[in-house]
Amino acid sequence: MELDEIDKQILEALQTNARITTKELSYDLKLSQTPIYERIKRLEREGVIKGYVALLDKEKVGKPMLTYCSVQLKEHAKPFLEQFEREVVTFNEVVECYYIAGNFDYLLRVLVKDIAQYQNFLVNKLAALENIQNVQSMFVMTEVKWSTSTPL
Repeated sequence: MELDEIDKQILEALQTNARITTKELSYDLKLSQTPIYERIKRLEREGVIKGYVALLDKEKVGKPMLTYCSVQLKEHAKPFLEQFEREVVTFNEVVECYYIAGNFDYLLRVLVKDIAQYQNFLVNKLAALENIQNVQSMFVMTEVKWSTSTPL
């Protein structure tokens, strides 16, 4: 799908504030509300806009500790990869999981309350999986930049 400049402006605005109204968007973009509404519906229909969410402050909801976890598997045949993926997505602590190239197979983004909760996750959930060979944890000290926006 080809995005024109108006589509991009709409998407930028929605990424900044998903609760912006078509009336506000029409004022900002100097278009009437109907074309704005129709463009948003088309972007939703075509899957450019996947959904709308509320972004939470991880500290205020009791999950201030962010850890990135590199996972190396013993076996790399497709059934082993699929089994790992089926299991890891069930862990509430894992908020993102990526199959990656390099020295490790997967990169996990893990949110927990504290080091004790992370240790419990690591020992009783992640390391308890059959096909785990190596896990390396990286603890975030300071969040320098965080964004949910996709550059257009």
